[in-house]
Amino acid sequence: MVTNTSKINENNCPVSAMLALIGGKWKPVILYCLRNDTRRFGELAARIPTISRKVLTEQLKELEQDQLIIRQQYNEIPPRVEYSLSDLGKSMAPVLNAMEQWGLENILLKK
Repeated sequence: MVTNTSKINENNCPVSAMLALIGGKWKPVILYCLRNDTRRFGELAARIPTISRKVLTEQLKELEQDQLIIRQQYNEIPPRVEYSLSDLGKSMAPVLNAMEQWGLENILLKK
C-alpha cells in the first residue's frame, strides 16, 4: 500500500505537504482524539461514531505507515492493541489545538 508520504515531494508547498499526511475527513479527527491519550480501537470508534470500522482501520494503518501514530500490540488473550501519537504526531499538537480553538470560537460557540 502506498501511503501519502509519496505525495509530499510533488509540490514544495508546506501546506500541501502537511495535507498529504493528514488530509481527508478522518485523519485530523483521529489525531485529535489521540492528542492527549493512548486509546484502543473501540475507544476511537466510540469517540468517532460516524466512521465505519473499515475506514477507521484503513486510516489508522495509513497514519502508522506515515509515522504519525504508534500501534502497540500486546500478546494477551484477548488481544489488546493501543494507539498513541508518535513524536512526529505529537509535534502536530499546536496545529490541532489551534483548529480546536478556531472551531470553538467560530462555529460551536456561535450557534
